[in-house]
Amino acid sequence: MLATPAPVSLASALLPAQGWKSSRSLLWRGKRRTCSRKGNSSLIIAKFELKPPPYPLSALEPHMSRETLEYHWGKHHRGYVDNLNRQIVGTELDGMTLEDIITITYNKGDLLPAFNNAAQVWNHTSFWESMKPGGGGEPSGDLLELIKRDFGSFERFVEEFKLAASTQFGSGWAWLAYKANRLDVGNAVNPRPSEEDKKLVVVKSPNAINPLLWDCNPLLTIDVWEHAYYLDFQNHRPDYISIFMEKLVSWEAVSSRLEMAKAQVANREREEERRKRAEEEEQMPYSEAVKMYLESDGDGDDSEAE
Repeated sequence: MLATPAPVSLASALLPAQGWKSSRSLLWRGKRRTCSRKGNSSLIIAKFELKPPPYPLSALEPHMSRETLEYHWGKHHRGYVDNLNRQIVGTELDGMTLEDIITITYNKGDLLPAFNNAAQVWNHTSFWESMKPGGGGEPSGDLLELIKRDFGSFERFVEEFKLAASTQFGSGWAWLAYKANRLDVGNAVNPRPSEEDKKLVVVKSPNAINPLLWDCNPLLTIDVWEHAYYLDFQNHRPDYISIFMEKLVSWEAVSSRLEMAKAQVANREREEERRKRAEEEEQMPYSEAVKMYLESDGDGDDSEAE
């Protein structure tokens, strides 16, 4: 079903970013950090790089024209990267991952200046990697099984995704995302988690907002800002959405992101369990801790004796 989660608090939103700082990247090749010198100056400027889509700009024709890619990637995406670099130079954001910049500058919905550019860099990289020449069709394997489980059928999922994309008023995005077993209250942990609590959801978001802010792992996205389709489809957004789903989606990329998302969730759960045990041991009276240690040590000796 179409889900519209409420944004979480900044303190809560920071948790996944801290736990997944490196693994959040998925396939994002366009966010490598570099350092460059300006002329003979000793000033070193750290910046994000603009990388091209993972295919030639004309590779998606006739469904998405080279002119659209030159305009959308070459001007809009480039502008977000350049603006972000100017905004973060010399600030505490300089040197952070793109995901952490997004989380921090979201600021409980009271957006800080760098948010829109940072999120749009991330969103656009995801969009380019959601497509491939000769895409479309149906996924396979675990991705298809989860889609059938959570939406009833692949056809029903396509309907919900198209509905989300077509009804996003004004500018924004539609997403297929993997939601871990968290309650919809901040970043609370489900007290009785099961594998079925980890599910696929379709969400839509306005402007630069993305599902990272809702503790979800984005798997697939379509850009429904008008500049994404106007040169090829004019004001016929539904036609653009249909072509995207039928001819352009890279299900291989979506499946790869799903596997990464499942691994990230498993790692986070293990870390949460480790922290929980450590906290319980800290609160445990000294005598009980010693007894537990001795009993554990004794079990080990018995097993060796056998």
